[in-house]
Amino acid sequence: MQRYFIDSNQIDESSITITGEDVHHIVRVMRMNEDDQLLCSCSETRQTALCKIAEITNDMVVTDIVEWIKAETEIPVRVTIANGLPKGDKLELVIQKGTELGAESFIPFNAARSIVKWDEKKGKKKVERWNKIAKEAAEQSHRSMVPVVEEPATLAQLLEKSRDYTYKIVAYEESAKEGESSAFANTLKNMKPGESILCVFGPEGGLAEKEIDKLVEHGFVPCALGPRILRTETAPLYVLAAISYHFELM
Repeated sequence: MQRYFIDSNQIDESSITITGEDVHHIVRVMRMNEDDQLLCSCSETRQTALCKIAEITNDMVVTDIVEWIKAETEIPVRVTIANGLPKGDKLELVIQKGTELGAESFIPFNAARSIVKWDEKKGKKKVERWNKIAKEAAEQSHRSMVPVVEEPATLAQLLEKSRDYTYKIVAYEESAKEGESSAFANTLKNMKPGESILCVFGPEGGLAEKEIDKLVEHGFVPCALGPRILRTETAPLYVLAAISYHFELM
């Protein structure tokens, strides 16, 4: 069943009003009519309602709430992915697949070895596109909330944001070369439902040693992700899959 995300101010006691681009999708793409059913999810409350279309106009779809559905589709811990800005559309892949795998938010950042340089003039449209990708992926994967993709940060800003997290790790290939294999697993063993983790990944060239030193100074734990060296777009998905397995399938 098709799912759409709404804000809490769109919810009335017994109805939900859908506006914006989703109206076009409901009417023109899905070709829904009155009495058809759909799902409405609110990121703020993380609740989902089964709704029946009551009225369709040019700019809104009014639905009656049939029932509120109890379905837990979120990882029990809050996961934020911080990626050094990579080339091309790699970050879009991380956002799309990372949303499917349960990430709560994404923080791109300007790393020392990032080849891509952030263009402030074009930046707003790019961030809007990233958030649209997250929304569509959240709808497809039946998430109960849409992850937030923030504007790219500096390393200093990322370190400041890290104060809000219970656990902090950084993927570091030198740890794998040195044979370290337990830091990531131990972090997951220590985590409890409701806690948060910030996971940092470098761009294509990896993180500079000075960046690793700064991260460690601020409480980040360097982690190997197995014996193989993973690409910048693969490592975040590996971590999310491992977290999901640990908390949802074990």
